[in-house]
Amino acid sequence: MSEFLRDLLSSALAAVLGLLQELGNFLSTSYDPLRDTLDLIAVTIGVYWLLLLIRGTRAVQILIGMLILIALFLASNLFQLITVSWILDQFLASAVLIIIILFQHDIRRALARVGRGVFPSVLRREASQMLEEIVRAAQELAQKRIGALIVLERETVLDDLIEAGTRLDSAVSKELLVSLFQPSSPLHDGAIVVQNGRIAYAGCILPLTLRQDLPEGVGTRHRAAVGITEETDAVVIVISEETSAISVVKAGEMIRGLDPPHLRVLLRDQFAAEKPESEAAEGTGRKVEATDAAKASSASG
Repeated sequence: MSEFLRDLLSSALAAVLGLLQELGNFLSTSYDPLRDTLDLIAVTIGVYWLLLLIRGTRAVQILIGMLILIALFLASNLFQLITVSWILDQFLASAVLIIIILFQHDIRRALARVGRGVFPSVLRREASQMLEEIVRAAQELAQKRIGALIVLERETVLDDLIEAGTRLDSAVSKELLVSLFQPSSPLHDGAIVVQNGRIAYAGCILPLTLRQDLPEGVGTRHRAAVGITEETDAVVIVISEETSAISVVKAGEMIRGLDPPHLRVLLRDQFAAEKPESEAAEGTGRKVEATDAAKASSASG
């Protein structure tokens, strides 16, 4: 047994020395200090940006799994595990396609961020129009005492957490939002998810919170809103059909009893791409005022 281990170690050492010799030959013949240094810096920045992009998402777990498979492939080549090496080679041969499929949402988000940097004023205007449509829809739904649950995706992708949703991919408009939540609509009993400024899903089932300290009188819609915001950075608007009250839930915390102007301020505070410091301070002051009003309304109710 010791002789076998000795032969195995000597083979591994010979393989490592061979790789080092090949690396030395490559550097001596093909290495250009300026060109290759710039190349390495560009790749490093790209990888770092990618890691920042997927930080806090489930894509991190997938990336770790891919790195483990690559490490197993290198180890199987080093120790001459022919069968394992062949299986992993067949799997990793389509690694680029696999990565594109697995990370399609993150790639789309990355391209959207690039576009946001190139055309910030256009995107701010579109975001403002979208939020205005949502506020107008919330106002009409509250006036008609129609329950609603609108989830606004931010950085964390929600696809893995929503169930039973119907794919729409439609522009955000007051008329469409109100019609989707009409009791006669087949999609009214669920949440609408807004992704990248468009209505992506309707009739979605969200995870419910297990907390027992929620305010009295909140129902399944509010528990679903708290549940999704406990796991993600989404912002959720809830309209109660019993009280016609408008609430906003973010980070597991609920702000109740909002009127349309305060709702508008809260949403713009969360989704405005860039605001002057004076406007941001004004928005923060209004947010505090909205919170105080909500607490007073909750206490009186």
